[in-house]
Amino acid sequence: MNKAVNDGVWSGSWVAERLGVRLEGDDELTGMLGLALRRNPKRAHLLVSNVLGKHVPQSPSVVYGAGFALGRRVRELLGAEEAARAVVLGYAETATGLGHSVADGVGLAPYLHSTRRPVAGVARAGGFEESHSHATSHLLLPEDPALLVGDGPLVLVDDEFSTGNTVLNTVRDLHERYPRRRYVVVALVDMRSAADAGRLAEFAGEIGARVDLVAAATGTVRLPEGVLEKGQELVARYEAESAGAGGLSSAAPSGPVAQFPAPPNSGVAAETGREGNAPGSGPAAEAGREGNTPGSGPAAEVGREGNAPGSGPAAEAGREGNPPSSGLAIEAGQESNPLGARGTARSAPTGPQPEDERTHPHVTQVDLHWPPGLPDGGRHGFTPAHRTHLEDALPAMTARLAEALPADARSVLVLGFEELMYAPLRLARELEQVAEGVEVRYSTTTRSPVLAVDDPGYAIRTRLVFPAHDTPADGPGERYAYNVAGAGFDAVIAVVDSVADTPELHAPDGLLARLSAHAPQVLLAVVPSYVPGPLALPERHPMLPEPLRGPAFSSYAPEEVGWLLQDLSDVTLEAPTEEREEAIQSGGAHYAESLPVEYQPSEQYQELFQTALAESAARLAQAAGAVTEIVLAERSPRPVLVSLARAGTPVGVLMRRWAQFRHGLELPHYAVSIVRGRGIDANALRWLAAHHDPRDVVFVDGWTGKGAITRELTAAIREFEASDGITGFDPEIAVLADPGSCVRTYGTREDYLIPSACLNSTVSGLISRTVLRADLVGPNDYHGAKFYRELAGADVSVAFLDAVSARFAEVVDAVDATAKELLSGDREPTWEGWAAVERISEEYGIHDVNLVKPGVGETTRVLLRRVPWKILARAGAGADLDHVRLLAEQRGVPVEEVAELPYTCVGLIHPKYTRGATGADGRAVNL
Repeated sequence: MNKAVNDGVWSGSWVAERLGVRLEGDDELTGMLGLALRRNPKRAHLLVSNVLGKHVPQSPSVVYGAGFALGRRVRELLGAEEAARAVVLGYAETATGLGHSVADGVGLAPYLHSTRRPVAGVARAGGFEESHSHATSHLLLPEDPALLVGDGPLVLVDDEFSTGNTVLNTVRDLHERYPRRRYVVVALVDMRSAADAGRLAEFAGEIGARVDLVAAATGTVRLPEGVLEKGQELVARYEAESAGAGGLSSAAPSGPVAQFPAPPNSGVAAETGREGNAPGSGPAAEAGREGNTPGSGPAAEVGREGNAPGSGPAAEAGREGNPPSSGLAIEAGQESNPLGARGTARSAPTGPQPEDERTHPHVTQVDLHWPPGLPDGGRHGFTPAHRTHLEDALPAMTARLAEALPADARSVLVLGFEELMYAPLRLARELEQVAEGVEVRYSTTTRSPVLAVDDPGYAIRTRLVFPAHDTPADGPGERYAYNVAGAGFDAVIAVVDSVADTPELHAPDGLLARLSAHAPQVLLAVVPSYVPGPLALPERHPMLPEPLRGPAFSSYAPEEVGWLLQDLSDVTLEAPTEEREEAIQSGGAHYAESLPVEYQPSEQYQELFQTALAESAARLAQAAGAVTEIVLAERSPRPVLVSLARAGTPVGVLMRRWAQFRHGLELPHYAVSIVRGRGIDANALRWLAAHHDPRDVVFVDGWTGKGAITRELTAAIREFEASDGITGFDPEIAVLADPGSCVRTYGTREDYLIPSACLNSTVSGLISRTVLRADLVGPNDYHGAKFYRELAGADVSVAFLDAVSARFAEVVDAVDATAKELLSGDREPTWEGWAAVERISEEYGIHDVNLVKPGVGETTRVLLRRVPWKILARAGAGADLDHVRLLAEQRGVPVEEVAELPYTCVGLIHPKYTRGATGADGRAVNL
């Protein structure tokens, strides 16, 4: 069995021996993967690839060849005709270079990779999240929106296929927007369990498309009982030893030395979902050397000097008697151990060298003469024409790098930057072919914090730490370069894009300074960050319509709320619940394209509502007052309340009434539409920006469940800022109740019955949920909604508000005490609700967090609007669930009591709904 070798030892043996972790599968598996440790509540071990070029410096021909060979297999699977119609999509950050190499192997396929960097002026064509991310982690920003449109195969490339959740969520999101008949999922390593393996075929059947999988190697990770706790203890021990030694741990002579990065909440934006988990595998083949351009020639030998491409070992870090490190896990900035100068650059710097903090000894800037208009990668799309342009320019750019290298350099690292993987990879591969007698290695920096242990049996032996230098959207934090310190490189060529060429890069603690401490010569090559030209904005009406108001639209008084919506009352939009559910889950329709039939509550159910309102009115008044006081104290003394229609609207009215009651303020209040997967109504934001200061706008919702709308709003505001250049809107939502711990501004985090969740339009001003359908809502229109005037006899909207407002006077002291406690306490979101939803989704075999609806409010919505499967209720839950039990009985839905549940109840929608699905007979509610 081949093994990834560090001084003759498999680079996973240290973890395997201590945790009992085993890799099982293809013979090549352990030759392509090592193991490391990380701090993570779900998985302590980390698979580290030896052929991906992320954490382990590797021959660029091996890295490029591994991806190119996978692309050739995709081409063979699809056939030449289908391959010519394919589009390749890679995942940021780890697989951006791998995906681009796969696209080269496919041949004529355009390439796009997801990104975590919003770009002004570029509209989002899609976005998706990795399953355990707490923020939107991937944006799709093609320059040409038509890139993802069409029926040709979509090839999705990631470094590892572990559970399959990320890929399935991506396909589900994209299929909803851009349906097609065929998908191909590509990974270096397929590490799914037997239980996960069958889900791909099931999923393909659900969406009515073919989904194929191509992987270079297949296997699984065997974990003994208690491995997570044992791994966490091991990490904590080494972290404590490191802290005790002032950042450089010491150990017994035979033991390893470890260092660990800052905790996840320290501002370090970890690579969501995978956290750098970059297993690689597979033989590197068809690299197209000696004049064979990618895709045009036969397979070529890519391993150099006897290194077989499939073996995947990292190059010996220490040459000529220099071990990879001095016996300590080296961290830049702490005992940096500079290696000393060994040569000088052949030419003077060709780029600008300001005489300030940007000047460092042994750093030379090299002007690549990057071709104008050539994208730096696939963030906005990379076409076959771009590929030809790059191939033509590579020899001259590489010659400039080679000329700047020290004359006696024999070991050179080309170091890429986070998502910028492909351009430095191609430069490194070209340099490897033309620089005789020079051993070239390639890797990139990363966001991912990993424990470093200086032991030959451990995959991450050293770690450089430096501040982020590209002004990331998620704020400042640490970044890392692994296995660079102490590796004996004579020169390091750092390749960054121009967005990342900032003072932080050149600072005394920046990346260049860290590299200079460990290599006698550092070269800096800056690739211009490609920004698409100005896009033609759709023609807009010179003035957007004024808000709709009651009594013409809604049963609320005109001063209570203005609706930034268009009236679709005359359009038939309702469909039977079971038909909507089947269409939504099959991908045939979006939930916002139709409306559920508005049910009429029975006398028994109305009595439940009135009882719940009487019992909870004071509690609601206290929560409404508390959240309003927090908004006034922290957000704006005269906020503009903007409710997310429609659940947020009654809460916005209550907040407005409290501000008037307690402070004599007449706050503006509007309702706007936000649609999961489609974002917020941009025209409504434009109207608000034209009439109010965006900094005063406070978005309001009723409650949080798992936080999906919180994340949707954050992504939508970023997209709006990029497309319109209008800034100042704060996506932080203010809610009455935050049981999911998703926001900072709330009245309570208890999960109790909010009576407005019991009903639909009859407690929300007789307004339907919002509608977004292309044939009804044009680019210059607000989203739509209906006014159900015919339900006026059953309307309790104003009665609900009056019942709660009537309790304001008696809760003043309680509101003051609650607000004071909240303002002085820790209100940072823990996202424990999202974690619980993920766990429930897996435990009940649903595998889709969108079908798990946590909390009393969301569970009620499931029973009123969707086709429920079962209800989970916290053991001992009392009157807050009376209406849920009644609805469940009428729908024939079982209620299952659960001992430990973070919510009072959770509603589950059947993951494979058809009109005969188990546990939901599709009957309309008949109460």
